[in-house]
Amino acid sequence: MNSSKLIMGCLATLGLSLTAGLATAQANVDRDAIAERLKPAGQLCLQGEDCGTAASAGAAPAANGNGGGIDGGAIYNRVCMACHETGAAGAPIRGDADAWSARVDQGFATLLDHSINGIGAMPARGGNPNLSDAEMEAATAYLVEPVMDVPELGGAEEATAEAAADDAATDDEQVTEAADDAAAADAPSHAGIDGEAIYNQACMACHMTGAAGAPIKGDADAWGPRLEQGMATLYDHSINGFNAMPAKGGNMSLSDDDMKAAVDFMVEAVQ
Repeated sequence: MNSSKLIMGCLATLGLSLTAGLATAQANVDRDAIAERLKPAGQLCLQGEDCGTAASAGAAPAANGNGGGIDGGAIYNRVCMACHETGAAGAPIRGDADAWSARVDQGFATLLDHSINGIGAMPARGGNPNLSDAEMEAATAYLVEPVMDVPELGGAEEATAEAAADDAATDDEQVTEAADDAAAADAPSHAGIDGEAIYNQACMACHMTGAAGAPIKGDADAWGPRLEQGMATLYDHSINGFNAMPAKGGNMSLSDDDMKAAVDFMVEAVQ
């Protein structure tokens, strides 16, 4: 009889222990489920905080088709997709070869520079200044992969520096060309004509000897009063004649510009 009571007591104790253990396990499951349901759906990111980099760094690396460790597809979906999936504001749609053809010809470095610094209606870094150059490189690679061969990632800084250098070189070339054009526009019509050859052909006979009162080339005293009249007057005299000097030195086959070039050669020795 005592043995039976002892056995019954042990069974009762065991039952209570099992019940308590099951209750504790259930409570743990309930707490985990509640915590999962209450877990934040996203991250609040304020301008100035390093949220973009932190978010990308915390995400598991995903293949972006180019060997990079940053998930370019995730950044694209978060920042770029709104325009590049719809064509908003003229953005070329991802995968549209026709829309991308002219842009692809510029090269990946230029496209990356545009994504980092902005171009046209597209803001710098897609409007998220917290994204790093490397993150923009990964997102740009994901964006253009369907339409071009993307180079090995990891050289964002070098690529943007190269693009900036190319842009600066282009600007310098344009400035130089503009300066050359302006200089050409300012140059007289007889620029480039060999005035010395014309002088030797038509003018030397008198202006080397002083014949008929012609001022000798290099004689500052003889040329002083004439220079005071101005070059326009000297040109006119050489073309149309003056006193004993015939028009165009007697050679009417010479053009007005030929005569101007010859006058320039004569007076350069006394100016």
